[in-house]
Amino acid sequence: MPKNTTTPGHSPKLTKTHKLSIAGVATLGAAALAFSLVPGNAGTTTTDAVSSAKVAYSEQQIQDVKASVTDQLAGADLKAQDIAAKKKAAADAAKKKAAEAAAKKKAAAEAAAKKKAAEARAKEQAASRSTARLEVETVAVKTYANNLDGWIRESLAIMAKNGIPGTYDGLYRNIMRESTGNPNAINGWDVNAQNGTPSIGLLQVIKPTFDAYHVAGTAWSQYDPVANITAAANYAADKYGSIDNVNSAY
Repeated sequence: MPKNTTTPGHSPKLTKTHKLSIAGVATLGAAALAFSLVPGNAGTTTTDAVSSAKVAYSEQQIQDVKASVTDQLAGADLKAQDIAAKKKAAADAAKKKAAEAAAKKKAAAEAAAKKKAAEARAKEQAASRSTARLEVETVAVKTYANNLDGWIRESLAIMAKNGIPGTYDGLYRNIMRESTGNPNAINGWDVNAQNGTPSIGLLQVIKPTFDAYHVAGTAWSQYDPVANITAAANYAADKYGSIDNVNSAY
């Protein structure tokens, strides 16, 4: 005898569709049984123990029951399809949302990359402009002729930066009187020469005076035209107010 595999007190779970199907079959069975109990001849009696009330089911009634069961099964199927459609729609919506999020993330990353590239380009352009300005400034550095006119003009520029008064005419006039424009001129006969400190250069400056009034940024040599002029103008400004006020030996 085969073993009963069904757990006592438990029965297999039936889906709604199964339940509807069983109900429909049961109804049809009952209808068919009742129909078979109706005698073919209304006047004939039966000896079976049947209720005295005659139950008769027409073919139309049976068809109506079948139609009802069919409708119920169709309704259950439509409901299952509706649930499946909703699940699919939800899955599609989730997929679309994920795709939109991914697209936004990608767009944000691209925007960040573009911004970073733009900043890098801006820095590079700024550096390029800075280099260009430096080159222009380097090229634009004032140059002076290596002659008396150039030496006087360069000295005046240095004097202006250091707040030393004096004009072109004042410098030129004193230079022509002291050395006639010779940067290597040396006075070997005056008292300074006798004391061992001869006057040297365009404005005939002795070594102690040159050292005391030397202007930073110029050469440390009495023979250097620009250094000589600038130191002499600095000394004259201290002693006389300006080289322009000097009209004789000083």
